[in-house]
Amino acid sequence: MNLQQIKQRFGIIGNAPLLNRALEIAAQVAPTDISVLVTGESGTGKEIIPQVIHQLSSRKHGEYIAVNCGAIPEGTIDSELFGHEKGSFTGASASREGYFQVADGGTIFLDEVAELPMQTQVRLLRVLETGEFIRVGSSKVIKTDVRVVAATNENMQKAIASGKFREDLFYRLSIVPISLPPLRDRKDDIHLIFRKFSADFADKYRMPAIKLNPDAVEVVNRYNWPGNIRQLKNVVEQISVIETEREIDAFKLASFLPKTYSNTPALANTTTADDFSERELMYKFLFDMKGDLNELKKLVLEIVNKGGDIKLTSDQSAMVKKMYTDVDAKGTRALPSPTRAEEAPYQFGHQTEEEFEVHEEVEESLSLEDKEKELIEKALEKHRGKRKYAAEELGISERTLYRKIKEYNLNL
Repeated sequence: MNLQQIKQRFGIIGNAPLLNRALEIAAQVAPTDISVLVTGESGTGKEIIPQVIHQLSSRKHGEYIAVNCGAIPEGTIDSELFGHEKGSFTGASASREGYFQVADGGTIFLDEVAELPMQTQVRLLRVLETGEFIRVGSSKVIKTDVRVVAATNENMQKAIASGKFREDLFYRLSIVPISLPPLRDRKDDIHLIFRKFSADFADKYRMPAIKLNPDAVEVVNRYNWPGNIRQLKNVVEQISVIETEREIDAFKLASFLPKTYSNTPALANTTTADDFSERELMYKFLFDMKGDLNELKKLVLEIVNKGGDIKLTSDQSAMVKKMYTDVDAKGTRALPSPTRAEEAPYQFGHQTEEEFEVHEEVEESLSLEDKEKELIEKALEKHRGKRKYAAEELGISERTLYRKIKEYNLNL
């Protein structure tokens, strides 16, 4: 079975090299009985690797049991894994087979294996080395033939150094290590996964699928996704249920991204959601300002055409106050701020044509396109025309930078 067939069979989305490598290793070791340790951050989809290994192995007709080692209380985990005899502890009213006995001939997936208590680690090491275990409260040795695949999101070397995990068990579990990349290292896959989840939730909730506009696609690709695929899935579900509009823009998407901080391990040395929000809000502010300027220009021209005084509405007064306060661009003189507009009419009849040109100059100086072009030129000049570094400084993708260079006809 080739890589594409594996992805189709198990519903795996993406073509990131690190993901492909992990699947290739899984397929290679599947026919053997070698123990495998899957590592990766929480939410990266580690649980899919043991399923691939089991289904591509000769054990595929045997039992497949997934055990979350962190979810089972320390006092009962030995009983869960290895079984117990009647009366071996309070509440043991009957004998019980453990997972290692039930899964004989099959595969056991031990998720969050670093959470196993030390005494359970000793029992697990014996199973891996000899294929033998003893039920709790018994002295009879039981044989089992089980393939073990384990997974963890912890730094195992630190766990060993702190005495939390046995070094000999680590080496026995990780004969073949498989590492799954975080979502932030799979930038080209993020939008594909978003669309898959969008289609899934559209079917589940019987509504049209949400889709992202181009700006939102760039945002979803640039965000660091500290919770990885699990977080992305939750965000898509929230948007699918809450939003009435089916096309999502960058600002709406941003409202569903929680604030994160640079001391979070997953986001060290990367742009945080706070940085992203400030940048996007700045652009939104500039767009809104441009719209207000256009509306103000229309209002002033209307007043001039009427050739006299006019009583402004409260909304118009608010807009004039907003736009006429502390406006001073490129050294031009700002007009005085109006006062108590609701009670007294503005006297525009005496304004000269030259003073109205001042406002047009203010509008032009605040043009978002001009500012954007200026920022791009400065970044390219600073990095001597190297688009990669200029794009990083501007906080946009190289593809977007290339498009902007063509749009503004910049000579490099």
